[in-house]
Amino acid sequence: MVKQPRILIVEDDATISEIVVRYLEREGFSVSTAQDGRVGLETALADLPDLMVLDIMLPGLDGLEVCRRVRDTAPIPIIMLTALGEETDRVMGLELGADDYVTKPFSPRELTARVKSVLRRAGGSLNGDTELTSPLTAGNIHVDVESREVQMDGEIVSLTAREFELLTHLMRHPRRVFTREELFEAVWGYTFGDTSTVTVHVRRLREKLESDPANPNMIKTVWGIGYRFDP
Repeated sequence: MVKQPRILIVEDDATISEIVVRYLEREGFSVSTAQDGRVGLETALADLPDLMVLDIMLPGLDGLEVCRRVRDTAPIPIIMLTALGEETDRVMGLELGADDYVTKPFSPRELTARVKSVLRRAGGSLNGDTELTSPLTAGNIHVDVESREVQMDGEIVSLTAREFELLTHLMRHPRRVFTREELFEAVWGYTFGDTSTVTVHVRRLREKLESDPANPNMIKTVWGIGYRFDP
């Protein structure tokens, strides 16, 4: 019997929470909820879910702080719910390690599609394609794709699901220049949206993998176009 992915919804609006739960359960997910940031954090850390949907504006403890504390413990996928126009909150959530965000008001179908996309990519390749599961090495970085483990100088580097997918995509195409739109489609699976998400994730990768993130040696910016990976 296939295990149902477990989703934790941390949202203080009971109506929104109920609608999201209904849609996700219809798609075969096991869903639990919390309406308070502190309770949501305790619930997540007591039994780590496969993915969290986390509102930013929460009583008790705001979603950004919940995200930060969860990230200190485990790299489980997190989708943030943000208010329309709150770009600062969106960027901060991504900086803290959120994998994706959905802006309120949102379509429950859109959120369900985002959940599926993040979980699919967090689970790695499911088709056994040798090219997609072969280890990747560049300089002092080694990536075991099947175990989704990244090492730098022999030390494990903790990456979120999206950071891992972005890194492996770039490493599989060394010296090729990608626009932000191309990376958004290849890694996030969306053909439209806010490509600043890509910019934030590139910055986070540099902070974790580059000796001097301000002057990167591997993940290079090609001005006016996008990014490329130089092994």
